[in-house]
Order: sequence, then C-alpha cells, then structure tokens
Amino acid sequence: MTIDNQDDGERACIPPTIGDTRDTTTHDALPVPQSLEVPEATGAPPTLYPALDLIGGRCVQRIQGLQADGAGVSIQDDDPLAVARRWQEQGATWLHVVDLDGVREGAVKHLDVIAAIVKETGLAIQFGGSPRTEADVAAALAAGASRVTLGAAVVRDQALLVACLAQWGERIAVSVDAREGHITVAGWLQLAGERAQDFAAAMVELGVGTLIIANINSDGGQSGRDDTLLDEIRAALPAVNLIAAGAAASQDDVLHLAQLGVNGVILGRPLYDGALDFAATLAALRDQST
Repeated sequence: MTIDNQDDGERACIPPTIGDTRDTTTHDALPVPQSLEVPEATGAPPTLYPALDLIGGRCVQRIQGLQADGAGVSIQDDDPLAVARRWQEQGATWLHVVDLDGVREGAVKHLDVIAAIVKETGLAIQFGGSPRTEADVAAALAAGASRVTLGAAVVRDQALLVACLAQWGERIAVSVDAREGHITVAGWLQLAGERAQDFAAAMVELGVGTLIIANINSDGGQSGRDDTLLDEIRAALPAVNLIAAGAAASQDDVLHLAQLGVNGVILGRPLYDGALDFAATLAALRDQST
C-alpha cells in the first residue's frame, strides 16, 4: 500500500499569487515518490516530520495557532534551507512545510523555498496551509512537494477534494484542524461547528488516504499528551494513514503515539526548543519497533 513549515528583498521568498486559471493538465502525470510508502505497510516505525512554518521566507514558531494580526509566532531562523539540511543530517526523510503567509492571504507562497529544499536535499515535503484550488495543488506538486495537504478549502468545497483525488490520488492529504473537538477554518481562527471525528470519517469516505490531525489546543505547546481525538479517529478509521500534529512534547510522547498506532508525527516547537532530540527520538522509535 502506498500513500504516505517580509524580510528585505534579499530574504523575501514569496512568488506571485497563483490564480485559479492556471493550466494544470501538464501536472496530472507527476510521478509518485517512492517515499510515500506508509510506515505501517513496511513494518517501519512512524515517520517523523520536522515542521517548517514559513512567513516571509523565514522559519517561524507557532504558539496556539496563528492569529489574524500575525501574533502567536516568533522568528526561528532566516534560512529554511539550512534548517532543512540540519534535520536531514539528523535522519529526517520528510519535512512538513506550512505556508503561513498563504493561510492569512489566501494565495500560495513560498514555492521557491520548496523547490530549493527539494533540489538541494532530496527530502520529501508535505506542503500545506495555502492550497485552495486545483491550480494551487498543481503548482505545489510541480515545485517539488511530494504531498499536498488540503484543509479549510475542503470544508467549503468538497468538489475540490474529489477533483484533486481524481488527479493526484495518494499525494493528497486532508488536515483535520480541531479545537475543542470541532474543526476550524480561516487559519484556525474560526470554529466551523462540525465534529472533527465526523469530518475525518467523511473525508475517508470520499477516498482520502492520509489524515493529519492537528489539535489546536496543544499545537505549539509543551504541555504533554492530548491524544483523545487521535485515539478516537484511530479506532474509528483503522486503515487510514494517520499523522499526528501538535501532540508530542517529548520523546516519551512520540513513543506513546507510535503505540497508539499513528503512522507519522509532526514535530514543531519542542524540537526547536531542544525539549525533544530528533536523532535520539528516531533511534528510540526504531528500538521500540524491533
């Protein structure tokens, strides 16, 4: 089975807005990277995804989601490529890259950052935050992303999801961004009302093979485990490729999530603050799986 984060002009990494009229037909046959293989299918431990959250070409750190005025973030590093290389040196094979400018502005940004990371490192990239149209998805895949995550756009227009699945299949994931058990939209700024577990089940029924569960109550924090929603979705949807975001503040949390049955873990603030050592956690996962 295969399926599977403004400075001055020198630093700005924001290409022009991608419009809905862009021709996507040349991207339909994009090859599926071999690295999309699900860990569970190979007997390997869950994949660890260092998060790169991007604003203005810089890596930033989120705390309790992104606020409308840009609050809730702090600058982490001016050079995303250097950050990507650092995680690769520690054993990472994937990155989870979020276009926070695109979340707020409604247009895809940072495609040149994606292209540079893929060209220079060969890392697989899971890209999300801004794609809202088929043209956006096509542009992200053409830039080098291995998987594109759809979120709030799917809440408003499930026809978009159906069309993307028809064209790109397993390279499409859906982010179930939840607060207090309900999905959120507008960059985590508004509650949509629908129960996250019901939304996840509906996505799988439509053919989605990969779900990213982001609990906004815990994202960016270091308070420890908050895996009730993950546990419920894993039990209800045992076959889906399940990736946890914002649910691990320590190595023990990651090992616990592996025992819970997740296929991947996105690592953010604890990784950058030094509370969680990537290489050591990767080694611990491998030991636990043997």
